[in-house]
Amino acid sequence: MAPSKRNRLLEFYTKLASFNVENLFVNKRKPGPPRKIFVNLDLPQDYWDNKGKAKPEHVYNTNQVITSKYTLLTFLPRNLLEQFRRIANVFFLLIAVLQFFGVFNTISPGLVILPLLIVVGITAVKDGYEDVKRHQSDRQVNHTSVMVLSSSEWNNPNIMQPKSRTFVRGLIPKRLRPQAVKPNTVNVEKTGGVSDGSNQDQLAMFPEDVEFDEVIPEHERRFSFHSHHVKRPHWKTIIWEDVCVGDIVKIRDNESFPADILICATSEDENVAFVETKNLDGETNLKSRTSVPELIHMRTAAACANKENAFSIELDRPDNNMFRLNSTVNIAHATPSRVSADMSNILLRGTVLRNTSWVIGVVLFTGEDTKIVQNSGGTPSKQSKVERQMNPQVILNLILLAMMATACAIVDSVLEKRDYPGGAPWLYDDNTSGDNPSINGLITWAFALITFQNIVPISLYISIEAVRTCQAAFIYFDSHMVYEKTGQTTLARSWNLSDDLGQIEYIFSDKTGTLTQNSMVFRQCSIGGQIYTGDPEDDSSPKARESIPSNSDSISEDAPDLPTKETAAATGKQPFFHSNKLSKDISTILHSDSTSPNAALARALNGFFTVLALCHTVLTSVDPDTGKIEYKAQSPDEAALVKAAADVGYVFRGREREILYLQTPFTNDKDHLADQKDKYEKYELLNILEFNSTRKRMSVVLRRLDGDDGRVFLLMKGADNVVFDRLKAGVDQPLKDQTEMHLSEFANEGLRTLTLAYKIVSDQEYEAWSHRYHEATVALDNREEKIDAVSDELEQNLRLLGATAIEDKLQEGVAETIADLKRAGIKIWVATGDKLETAIEGGMVVLVRCMGRWCTSSSIVGSDNGSRPGGFILVIDGAALGDAFADENNKDLLLRLAMLCEGVICCRVSPLQKALVVKLVKDGLGAMTLAIGDGANDVSMIQAADVGVGISGEEGLQAVNSSDYAIAQFRFLKRLLLVHGHWSYARNGNMILNFFYKNIVCIGVLWWFQIYDAWSSAYAFEYTYLLFWNSFWTIAPVIAIGIFDRIAGSWFSMKWFVLYMLDGIYQSTIIYFLINYTYSSTPTSRSDGYGQYQYEFTTTMVFSAVLVANLFNGLNTAVWTGWVFFAVFIGIILVWIYTAIYDLISPGWFYTPVYGNNIFVFHSAYFWLCLPLTVCLALAPRYILKAYKFIFTPDDLDIMRWANKINPDRDYAKEAYLHNGLAALRRSSSRAISTRDAEGSASNLSLHTTDSYRRSRSALPGPQQSTASFSASRTDMSTGIRSVHRGFDFSVEEGGPAMRRMQSNLSERRGNSQLGGPKAKSGSKRSRVLSLIKRKPNVHAPPT
Repeated sequence: MAPSKRNRLLEFYTKLASFNVENLFVNKRKPGPPRKIFVNLDLPQDYWDNKGKAKPEHVYNTNQVITSKYTLLTFLPRNLLEQFRRIANVFFLLIAVLQFFGVFNTISPGLVILPLLIVVGITAVKDGYEDVKRHQSDRQVNHTSVMVLSSSEWNNPNIMQPKSRTFVRGLIPKRLRPQAVKPNTVNVEKTGGVSDGSNQDQLAMFPEDVEFDEVIPEHERRFSFHSHHVKRPHWKTIIWEDVCVGDIVKIRDNESFPADILICATSEDENVAFVETKNLDGETNLKSRTSVPELIHMRTAAACANKENAFSIELDRPDNNMFRLNSTVNIAHATPSRVSADMSNILLRGTVLRNTSWVIGVVLFTGEDTKIVQNSGGTPSKQSKVERQMNPQVILNLILLAMMATACAIVDSVLEKRDYPGGAPWLYDDNTSGDNPSINGLITWAFALITFQNIVPISLYISIEAVRTCQAAFIYFDSHMVYEKTGQTTLARSWNLSDDLGQIEYIFSDKTGTLTQNSMVFRQCSIGGQIYTGDPEDDSSPKARESIPSNSDSISEDAPDLPTKETAAATGKQPFFHSNKLSKDISTILHSDSTSPNAALARALNGFFTVLALCHTVLTSVDPDTGKIEYKAQSPDEAALVKAAADVGYVFRGREREILYLQTPFTNDKDHLADQKDKYEKYELLNILEFNSTRKRMSVVLRRLDGDDGRVFLLMKGADNVVFDRLKAGVDQPLKDQTEMHLSEFANEGLRTLTLAYKIVSDQEYEAWSHRYHEATVALDNREEKIDAVSDELEQNLRLLGATAIEDKLQEGVAETIADLKRAGIKIWVATGDKLETAIEGGMVVLVRCMGRWCTSSSIVGSDNGSRPGGFILVIDGAALGDAFADENNKDLLLRLAMLCEGVICCRVSPLQKALVVKLVKDGLGAMTLAIGDGANDVSMIQAADVGVGISGEEGLQAVNSSDYAIAQFRFLKRLLLVHGHWSYARNGNMILNFFYKNIVCIGVLWWFQIYDAWSSAYAFEYTYLLFWNSFWTIAPVIAIGIFDRIAGSWFSMKWFVLYMLDGIYQSTIIYFLINYTYSSTPTSRSDGYGQYQYEFTTTMVFSAVLVANLFNGLNTAVWTGWVFFAVFIGIILVWIYTAIYDLISPGWFYTPVYGNNIFVFHSAYFWLCLPLTVCLALAPRYILKAYKFIFTPDDLDIMRWANKINPDRDYAKEAYLHNGLAALRRSSSRAISTRDAEGSASNLSLHTTDSYRRSRSALPGPQQSTASFSASRTDMSTGIRSVHRGFDFSVEEGGPAMRRMQSNLSERRGNSQLGGPKAKSGSKRSRVLSLIKRKPNVHAPPT
């Protein structure tokens, strides 16, 4: 039965330790039932109860979103519960309450509880300050303005909950708060008086927050103004938190959406809206959304407010699925009356409208019901691991305290029972009901708790808070973590997690905006067997271009000028692409004819850049300020390719329906034409053969319109292996070999490659193929397979043009940061919303290129797995993760598989799945986790991790507002973890251990005194010495350790705790018994012959204990600075000064039991003998242990210290990357790997992998990248197919609305001309990755 009891106790403690305070205060409202929203309709009668109140299921959440922890009402109880999770605080409270009873009173009860109130108060102020910052951030978001429909005749019948009262809303009186603008009302105070209307703009006649769709007649403007009421339907500006379900809103270009909205109409002719979803999925490429066709007439405020445009919307209940939303629109006066709507018609909160003048829509979900908020949780109450580890240590000390108190009580009771019959004078009258040996034993037990209470010092928590505040300041003022461009510093938003930064084992990072700039840069290309490399950006200046050599024989003086950085027709984030060699060749071919030697080069260059400029789905817009073209692509790859073509003179000028316009260097001589469009080449877009993860290519079919023959071309770009398989056999074999060699060179440099080809299609071939293609597009069964098969028929016998090489630019310092973090033993997982191909390529660049090696094997495990180079990266998508999280066995299998890999890439995951991945590792391995991101889609992940880091990037401040630490760039994470984090963890751990130790020294002396004091729990020292022990005598050295020490290593565990406790017990024994024996061995130490007073020799114990404790703390300090010297000796000096002054105070001032004690203490030879003797004997064991370790078993830090002492000028920055690390500096080296380690369990594989990697580093100065080929193998685990992988990526919105729309228009036009049948919409299938994992892998050795 005993083991069962222990298990129950352990289970109880585990539940208690894992208790989350936020569960009591976070109002997790269950998702409501399916809802029905009414527009221009009254609510049905069944929406009301008998009392005329709306039923709860029909009352919707407010649009107010709060990420803060506290409100005015919950601050006190929640903060107190958070603080009293510390076992020590509960103990201090009990001790303080105990001393309110007179029998246990030592000093004033109010003075006793004051330290606890100070600790709790300071912590509460700090927590409140942090939360006020969150409230301010929430206010900034909730008070963003948006336009909603307003009219005296229009009313939104849907019912909303009242808004919550926050800190600011509760603390500031209503009369002093800025008045929020209520919906559907006009704030006439903003008009500033009555105007006569003459020569006044319309905006001056109406309130500033009112907008009309049309010009208002003068008489109506006067009438509306003077009536103080705008009757005409208009758009009213309100704040986000006042938006209600059923409101009709108007969003303008570059504005964010305040809620989940159904699109009614847009400013575009095709009623399409383009949105940027990087806050949701991390992608900066634009997505297209279309309006509900039956609602496109609602383009004005008047149309929206018209009672004839009445409809209702039926919706599913709110959920967190970012990719699914089914709804039905019931239109009152239309046929058909029921219309379906899905995610292609929905605008989600957090997305931004781009390239669309305006969008009008109906609000479906607000606040906590929106998709993005559903994927985030309440603000957690995080407790550092050090604090959690402290609780068992505090419990051990409390158990020790209880044992000490129990021993005193039992012995005291036994002695009283024994000595009372003998007439002991100190037991006079101890036979009453309230004063007898049994009762006195109980009182002694309680009094012992008070006497020995410092075994768990309350000053420890004050010191920890003070030290962490200083550590947060160090982070803030660190000049190495300031972003120079913006001047932004690193901010610690949660001060109590600084030591967790030094214990991180796993980092979960977003990709776009966090690791990469999501800015693809066109670096090189291979055309006709020649490599053209982009020059450095500075070389693209006009001055550099003047130095381009020219061939006067082949270039005429009136040759058209090529674009420069200043004269380029297109602009964008990508740098201007320029190659001196390419510019020379293009200038050469401008006047070449078909018989010149440069004819082949001319065809290759013209064909290559024509494919780049036309094979895409890019949209164009014109910058009104510069007049230059801006390319808006669904992929940054496409934007980089089209921009590069424009930089060399092949400018895509846009499209009109199916007509594409292309400006080339050969069309610059048409300036005499009147119509600007007549200067450009024109192509008719016939078909788009879409990209998908199976095809790995994209093709367009075009017809040249301004040519003589009107030929049809097929232009293709895609993966090299896919394109090479479709080249015409026996043609251009040398070009293919040369291009393949160039592709390998590009891949070795870590660039993302793409291959280009083309084909001329005869009219007869195209007509026959077009008929088959149309049939495939309208097929009901196996549509996707049929389309792919028909597309493949045309994509044969191609002619190779060349290849491109794009750099997916990492943010500054990312590669070095990841390499150093991995060398420190930290695993990095990438969780992104990107599509599979984009995630694989980006993740490979991040995880593999930064490690300096590449995987080259196709088997996960094997006999040589522990010694062969390379590693594996697991790529898993959101659908597979859904299967994994549905079953505990699958979760365990996924975790085991992930442990076998160098890294893990989770792609196409929702924000909630990111959080679940973090919890999988956090709970499954018990590892310390850190999540870092820069967008709202990262908030859940940041909150789920032990430490959350937000980057103030382009995706707003949502991640920063929910984070524990805010940095400007990912590269600062290295210093945050490896410098501040490690030092904070080592400092805090060392400080806590030394804190416990120094109190054991003091309590130990008091405990040994009980042997000679009848176990009465009396104080050995004069009480003020004990009172000031943690306030003045010994506080400074431990604070100095926490602030100024520089330690490397792990210094906080139960093993170290026990060792320090034993040190304290040993030293207290030396201090007490040596001094007690010295003073008691002779009748007296005084010159007058009188016997010693108790405080005479115990004061000597105080001096000895202060000296030993402070010097021991100094001995445990790694780096002695001026501050450390000051801290170690200030307490010693203070105790001398205090004793000299305090002993001079006569009883005439106030009662003091040590008046004149200094005369006897300082004049005693025993005092001066005991101090050095006790100090030397007490410190000897630790000093000998340190000396033995440094001489016989030195660690890396000891070696570096000694080497630096011998040779201070040695460069350790290079030596850190030696093959054997610091082993070369050892006297004897042993780096063998034990077989037992190699055969460890999967849970330990990450550590073995890190050690193996560290041992396999090449002996190069600095972090070097592998020179091995970056051409890796890629194995599709669902099919088992293995292929050579060169880093290809071409990502578009696969199956997305934009491409479907374009393809639908083309097919419909072609189909009408042939068969007249419409094209049905096609879907896309998602493969499941996790289904490939069928059995538990046989682990022989850790992968390296």
